[in-house]
Amino acid sequence: MLTSLANIFRIPDLRKKVLFTLTIIGLYQFGANVPVPFVNFSKIAQLESASRSSGVLGFLNLFSGGALTRMAIFGLGIMPYITSSIIIQLLSTVIPKLEQWRDQGAIGQKKITQTTRYLTVALALMQSTGLVYLFHKNGGGLFGSSQNLDLILNYSIWRAAFIVMTLTAGTAFVMWLAELITQRGIGQGMSILIFANVVAGIPSGLNTVLQEGGRIKFFAIVLVSVALLVAIVFVDQGQRRIPVTFAKRVVGRKMFGGQNTYIPLKVNQAGVIPIIFASSVLYIPILLSNIIPSQAFRTWVNHNITPTSIFYIAVYFFFIILFAFFYVYVQFDPHQQADTIRKQGGYIPGIRPGQPTERYLAHILNRITWPGALFLGSVAVIPSLLMAAWNINNYPFYGTTLLIATGVALETMKQIDSQLMMRNYEGFLK
Repeated sequence: MLTSLANIFRIPDLRKKVLFTLTIIGLYQFGANVPVPFVNFSKIAQLESASRSSGVLGFLNLFSGGALTRMAIFGLGIMPYITSSIIIQLLSTVIPKLEQWRDQGAIGQKKITQTTRYLTVALALMQSTGLVYLFHKNGGGLFGSSQNLDLILNYSIWRAAFIVMTLTAGTAFVMWLAELITQRGIGQGMSILIFANVVAGIPSGLNTVLQEGGRIKFFAIVLVSVALLVAIVFVDQGQRRIPVTFAKRVVGRKMFGGQNTYIPLKVNQAGVIPIIFASSVLYIPILLSNIIPSQAFRTWVNHNITPTSIFYIAVYFFFIILFAFFYVYVQFDPHQQADTIRKQGGYIPGIRPGQPTERYLAHILNRITWPGALFLGSVAVIPSLLMAAWNINNYPFYGTTLLIATGVALETMKQIDSQLMMRNYEGFLK
């Protein structure tokens, strides 16, 4: 392990990527602790201590690394970017123009990325406007606290507008940081920033579980979490290999093909993306509660969209399964894969090219996605069920945290491993 870690810093290119990623994470954590102007620091401290009971914006605070309760310039975190990405992916299946861009390759992807950025800024502007109003009217109630805190000093329309612009600019900057990590660092930028946020909250979360549940329940939750961790790693490595044979063909004076390979289909093909997508969809009622001036709707959201409520757990489980299938079929389209294999002169042994290959790939993908989706949903909700049964409300996100932390860490380690093995070094994963 230590030798492999030392090998990372022996390779100049890999060392630069790792250090660049760590620098961006450090910059993000700095921005997550710098409050916006015109806020009441003493009342923010009260809100931080009261927010552990996890009210209506609790899981948004989790994904922002606690920056939301600190009213930091990165308080909105990466969630508007995730939400806009989901919206664009959903619309690309029904809007012909977006579907055309998706099929154009790099040029079309650039247009989709630019559209996602504009939508992110629009969502951040709308979200920050609602949050600033609510932080002025009912700052404590948003996080399950009975305190009615006004977090903005000498509230005026101009100060509110300045805070809205600051939060929106912070979201745009975070989006840029995530893209920088993807382009010049290690791992997927959006996942890396979420990973840094949720991992930073694990120690304090464990401490709150210990204080509220006692030692027996604490060690029971830790044992369940360790068992889930082992299961996550085991399932993440599982895959179905579909053999593909390419026929020999002569182009000019050269011969191509004549080789056997395989298509690796993982049991958990979607990774942690369904977890993030499901959390983003469940955030929509919270966003609407910021806009709709209805106390009854806001009260309903505050009581039902909390991770220890049975309604939330059931809907969360359903959305994880739904998004697991959606994401897998978007990333691995059987029709497109069958067409690509046919154009390259390949075939699956025993399966005719064309429609039979497409049906075969869809059948295999459906069979392995079901257990992967059910496993993903179970791991996400089992700790929440335990905490709901034991009336532990302070840290109800441990299943989601565990999945995100383990999934992102494994994917990042695989990228580092591939870089090491390209240069004849031994990697971390055996």
